[in-house]
Amino acid sequence: MVKDILTLLFRIFIALFLLFGGIQHFINMEFYLPFVPYFLPYKPLVIYGSGIIELLIGIGLLIPKTKNIASWAYLILMLLFLPVHIADIYTDTPAMGTHQAAIIRLGVQFLLIALGVYFVRFAASSKTEKNEN
Repeated sequence: MVKDILTLLFRIFIALFLLFGGIQHFINMEFYLPFVPYFLPYKPLVIYGSGIIELLIGIGLLIPKTKNIASWAYLILMLLFLPVHIADIYTDTPAMGTHQAAIIRLGVQFLLIALGVYFVRFAASSKTEKNEN
């Protein structure tokens, strides 16, 4: 019971986090420019596209019928962002501002990945979640 409630709260928190982040891609695109790898063309398009993806996943996590696929999409997205945060540690001017901030952000990324694994393995099959469908 407590596990089901915590799972639901974590899912809502991550959904809101993604919705906020997705909106920020449109409001403050310049913030995200340093995170886009140098070899990718059309950086604004990459930023807007990832913002749309974050919005869709955030919405999907809040809808019982789409939470399973959204959980997988969230995990894949966090894994795709991992190399960006690893590379940020080794640049002369980290996008996070300092090397220490980049290292902390990398740790946060691993926590977000772990939460994605939790969603995919456990949250999608919990009793509370099944009752939502």
